[in-house]
Amino acid sequence: MRVMKFITLVAVVAMLSIFALGQAAPVQSAPTIKHVPITKTPSSSGKEMFKTYCAVCHGLDGKGTGPAAPAMKTVPTDLTALAQKSAGKYPAPHVAAVIRGQASTPSHGSQDMPVWGPLFSSIDQGHDAQVQQRVTNLVNYIETVQTK
Repeated sequence: MRVMKFITLVAVVAMLSIFALGQAAPVQSAPTIKHVPITKTPSSSGKEMFKTYCAVCHGLDGKGTGPAAPAMKTVPTDLTALAQKSAGKYPAPHVAAVIRGQASTPSHGSQDMPVWGPLFSSIDQGHDAQVQQRVTNLVNYIETVQTK
C-alpha cells in the first residue's frame, strides 16, 4: 500500500512537470502534488531516469528548482553542490544510500519525496540487479552535474 502511494506520487509529480513546462504563463495558485503511477524508464540511462524521476523536484539542472519544488515542504537539495559540501569529493555511496532509502535525509521518504529503491524494485519486479543498475546509473549521472 505504501509503495503504491509512492508510485502515485511520482507519476503525479512527473505530470506536474510536463504541465508546468507546457505553460506559457506562471501558475498563480499554489502548486499541489498529485499522486500518479510510476512510469518505467529504461535503466541504462542515468540521464533519462534523472529527467523522468528526479527533475520534477530537483530541476533538469539538478539545482532543486524543478516545477514541483514550490509544493514541497522541504526545499529539494541542490544536487550540483554535493561534492562541494563534501570537501570536493562526490559522495557516491551516500547518494546511492539516499536513493535506496538507506540514509536519512529531510525529504526522501517523507510525504513529499519518494524513496526510489522500493519504487525501482516494484517496476523491476524485485530484480535486484536491475534495481542496482538503476541506482548506479543515477548516481553516476548526478556526479556529472557537480559544480567544478
